[in-house]
Amino acid sequence: MFELGNSLRDARTKQGLDLSQVELATKIRAKYLRALEDEAFDVLPSETYVKGFLRSYAESLGLDGQLYVDEYTSRYGSERFDEPYRRARVHQDRGLERKVVLVALAGIATVTALVIAAWKFGGSNSPSTGIVPTTQAEPAAPPPELKLRGVGSGTYVEVRRGSSEGKVLLQATVDGGTVQRIAGSRFWLYVRRSRALEVTLDGKSVSLPARKNLRVLVTPTRTALAGS
Repeated sequence: MFELGNSLRDARTKQGLDLSQVELATKIRAKYLRALEDEAFDVLPSETYVKGFLRSYAESLGLDGQLYVDEYTSRYGSERFDEPYRRARVHQDRGLERKVVLVALAGIATVTALVIAAWKFGGSNSPSTGIVPTTQAEPAAPPPELKLRGVGSGTYVEVRRGSSEGKVLLQATVDGGTVQRIAGSRFWLYVRRSRALEVTLDGKSVSLPARKNLRVLVTPTRTALAGS
């Protein structure tokens, strides 16, 4: 068990971020971010918002969002769901089930009518083969990856998963013209000379500030300076 709010606040302050900067990055209003740090969950509209905002806030700081959701669930569960909400949810689910059954029955009736029509008008000399054309599934999209390409004489690079405390994925000099590929979508990078490195994430170019000994957090939605 750990302090949800305090750990979020500590991670934010260690990265030198204020609530307005996090609000801009996550699109979550500052008053809700403050409520998460204070563990004043009643300020948020519902448990769904609490879990979604916890996950987004934690991941924006390079933390494990699912860990925070699981900790919240284990400590608070569904305490914020009162009985009228449960009754409304059950009524809503039953209404959805009825709609699904009606749609399924309508589909069965349509297929039956088509089969009868085909049998009636298809002629006895041309029996149906019963072959139904199939469609091929769309190929799965390739998983996201981080691509590092050395420029000029290259530079030393360190890559960690998610944050500066994450698992080390690469510690090496990326020479000019060579390429390193790492699967994933959230990384903490240390780059000795940012001008000597080109970075792309999931096929999109990542713009690095021009400085030495750069530490930066790279995600699919943003690039931000990070602590050591």
